[in-house]
Amino acid sequence: MTTLGTPLSPHATKVMLLGSGELGKEVLIALQRLGVETIAVDRYENAPGQQVAHHARTITMSDPVQLKALIEAERPHLVVPEIEAIATPMLEELEAAGIVRVIPTARAARLTMDREGIRVLAAETLGLPTSPYKFCNSLEELQAAIDGENGKGVGYPCIVKPVMSSSGKGQSKIDGPADVQKAWDYAMAGGRVSHGRVIVEGFIDFEYEITQLTVRSVGADGQIATSFCDPIGHVQVSGDYVESWQPHPMHPAALEKSRQIAKAVTDNLGGQGLFGVELFVKGENVWFSEVSPRPHDTGLVTLCTQHQSEFELHARAILCLPVDTSLRNPGASAVIYGGVEAQGIVFDGVEEALRVPGTDLRLFGKPESFVKRRMGVALARAENVDMARANAKLAASKVRPRVA
Repeated sequence: MTTLGTPLSPHATKVMLLGSGELGKEVLIALQRLGVETIAVDRYENAPGQQVAHHARTITMSDPVQLKALIEAERPHLVVPEIEAIATPMLEELEAAGIVRVIPTARAARLTMDREGIRVLAAETLGLPTSPYKFCNSLEELQAAIDGENGKGVGYPCIVKPVMSSSGKGQSKIDGPADVQKAWDYAMAGGRVSHGRVIVEGFIDFEYEITQLTVRSVGADGQIATSFCDPIGHVQVSGDYVESWQPHPMHPAALEKSRQIAKAVTDNLGGQGLFGVELFVKGENVWFSEVSPRPHDTGLVTLCTQHQSEFELHARAILCLPVDTSLRNPGASAVIYGGVEAQGIVFDGVEEALRVPGTDLRLFGKPESFVKRRMGVALARAENVDMARANAKLAASKVRPRVA
């Protein structure tokens, strides 16, 4: 049985988020609705989640000394990683010592903090279908991995990504030899932690890609149960999500394979919470791409489609509460980019955007804007996905960020 305390009292249930961007902000709001005392941690001041949490803390989360000191000082019941660039060996040490419980587990946080750990787990340990891939430590190794011996490398076209990055940063497609140097340089600039290692993936001729949100929660019998949300379709540009919708139509066999793959990966990672499993699909064939042991950016659409959004599902699952993954109505999301490089921008066109039928907005409150930084998202619910997508994109286009 779960007992929840009162915030800011000696009996408070305390949850610390490591990473407090727009996804973490929604998790914090969901936790606060259940009376949880929240601690929002980020690398910069006034991150979106810090604006709504009970406590805001700013540290370098990849520094094990700073991370340990903060956790020991705050003594949260749960630590919830929301980004990749965290000193996960320290989380494993603190979890092993019984000081804190890490969501979903410290091992899962370590394995998924970079693309190498999770790809090796999926392809080599679990034997799941993936694209062909190689890990490279230099430009020369990258070229060799593409060419291979006797032309048996990953070949062209291929995708290059830093082993650690977020939201598609540093990711690019290589169509031929002329693109290799540029892709390497871009990956080095886009990695979360600069240790000069990339993954190069052979290109899969897929029809579409989905996010299969997968929840591990405590069932009525006290055992861990796995449940799935309806598949989310999305469009990515340079690895960065720009549009998503739910539900995405799938062949029944492909949907079943997607859920089998998602369950295999999340069973191995263990623990409780929501996972975003990315998959490539063609007909009845499905390939594993990536997994995040936390809410997924494409899942922002669930704020307008599901009875419980991915953020509410995550909050409930980590607190050992019942979850409901059912769909309420079709819907879509479309990203609102900053468009300018400035501090403290303002947004025009909000009223016009919200006049589009069935729409809502989330403006994240990020203190600094970049041209391609995600500053908000438009949401639209409708009778069908096509109508929702059109309305979400229309609403997003009416929001005009500018320098104050």
